Amino acid sequence: MTRKQRRMNFIVLGLLTLGVAAALVLTALEDKIVFFYSPTDVATKKHIPTNQQVRVGGLVKQGSWKKPTNDLTHRFTVTDLRHDIPISYKGIIPDIFREGQGVVVLGKLQANGNFQADEVLAKHDEKYMPPEVAEALKKSGMWKHTEDAK
Repeated sequence: MTRKQRRMNFIVLGLLTLGVAAALVLTALEDKIVFFYSPTDVATKKHIPTNQQVRVGGLVKQGSWKKPTNDLTHRFTVTDLRHDIPISYKGIIPDIFREGQGVVVLGKLQANGNFQADEVLAKHDEKYMPPEVAEALKKSGMWKHTEDAK
């Protein structure tokens, strides 16, 4: 075997080893790569442990938000319009949090099916655009938004 053939065999073996290692890592992290689970994912995946922190995302269901009176405990329901998950969160919620708005909550699923949130992240709707970007698009003639920026 010539030196060139040995070098080529070494390179091929190295690439094959890297490919197998990457496949093993991706398989092991299959459920951990997800940014958040939808309520349907939580309802259908029975293997989500109750003591593990996960993210759940969806819309805040209309009429489900109970504003706290004095203890800062917020209760609301996250929905993906197929399944709902009741959420309990103690703390201050973001200013843009409202019913019908997108939200991602980080916390633990309880044994009774409720979700105890440690963190609430409210999401802008998909039509949101910073005013500076909207102005730049208007000046360039690329503005395609049907409503004027507020």
